[in-house]
Amino acid sequence: MSSLIDISIDDSALPPPTPAIEQERKVAIFDLLEDNTFRLPTREGREVPPGPYRLQLAIRDRRLVFDIGSENGDPLGEFHLSLSPFRQIVKDYWQICENYFEAVKRLPPAQIEAIDMARRGIHNEGARVLEERLDGKAEVDIDTARRLFTLICVLHHGG
Repeated sequence: MSSLIDISIDDSALPPPTPAIEQERKVAIFDLLEDNTFRLPTREGREVPPGPYRLQLAIRDRRLVFDIGSENGDPLGEFHLSLSPFRQIVKDYWQICENYFEAVKRLPPAQIEAIDMARRGIHNEGARVLEERLDGKAEVDIDTARRLFTLICVLHHGG
């Protein structure tokens, strides 16, 4: 499978991110570029270049937009995903993250571990939903879906 070699965020339609959200975006993009599997499937009998790809993510009209380009920047296509299936998962994910950061300050390791397991469970659910939503549009492995879900959370939270 091929991969993403560049990821950018078009947040022009969103309020400016806080410094903390901007830092989370940078970390999420770095992690995703370090290791990912991303491939565009053949569609309607039309061959798609095998990658690597450039990805621009945006939220427009309450939709998550994947704008895909070739390695040299030629446009390959764009697809949109409704944010509706992600809203509750993203909300739950941010809530459990806040609980985790508070727990680290004051709770014993066993309780922190329990919260972290719940956080990972919600994160895995978000990755699973993303894989389902990408079906027929892009092929990703579970680790890439997890990293993309993190980026969606940060993008969504920043907007």
